[in-house]
Amino acid sequence: MAFTIDLSGKTAIITGSNSGIGLGIAWELARAGADVVLNSFTDDDEDHALAKEIADETGTNARYIKADMSKGDECRQLIKDAGRCDILVNNAGIQHVAAIPEFPVEKWDAIIAINMSSAFHTTAVALPMMRKTGWGRVINISSAHGLTASPFKAAYIAAKHGVVGLTKTTALETAKEDITCNAICPGYVLTPIVEKQIPDTMKEYDMSREEVIENVMLTRQPSKEFATVEQIGGTTTFLCSDAAAQITGTTISVDGGWTAL
Repeated sequence: MAFTIDLSGKTAIITGSNSGIGLGIAWELARAGADVVLNSFTDDDEDHALAKEIADETGTNARYIKADMSKGDECRQLIKDAGRCDILVNNAGIQHVAAIPEFPVEKWDAIIAINMSSAFHTTAVALPMMRKTGWGRVINISSAHGLTASPFKAAYIAAKHGVVGLTKTTALETAKEDITCNAICPGYVLTPIVEKQIPDTMKEYDMSREEVIENVMLTRQPSKEFATVEQIGGTTTFLCSDAAAQITGTTISVDGGWTAL
């Protein structure tokens, strides 16, 4: 049996998707035929322009809905406002680096809320919609730091580990239905935010661009290559395909061998 990926007629909601990984995922799902709902906490003309660009290029229905993923009620309202959710991609995330004794409490609370609790709130509303149509895919964007750890990133690592646990529980609760839940665990991905960090790091360490990438940014990524947002989007799209119908409750690492060490 040959598998093709045609998501026509499906609606995908991607949290934190007006840039970076989330936007890359939205593009790939739209290219596969899905209608997409973009999201972030802003409500600028540029946000809505992104949705229009996707719609114009792919011929799908693309919308932007503002919702603050640090607030549980807004997470839930996002799914309700979308009206339908066949594919839920919990991607929103923030980061802060500090030692545990100095880690600001407000940063801890925000990271746990946005990176982990938001996925619980959106999933809680999305699952009944998926059950009503008899099909669904939940894809949680965790991290290599959802499977391993580094110092000074306590909240991020705790949240991303939590996302993996939530993924497994969601999969078990939906195991006898045509609904799956998996977590993608990227290593370093070349996003606009990461790209902007390279020149500053070059100055800080007096290194070339290539040296910064290999010896600073990708020190734990054996391939010494960034993953791309298109690759994360492609992995997400695969998990929505019939070929992945029996893949549930697991993690897929897109990390250039990081977690193989």
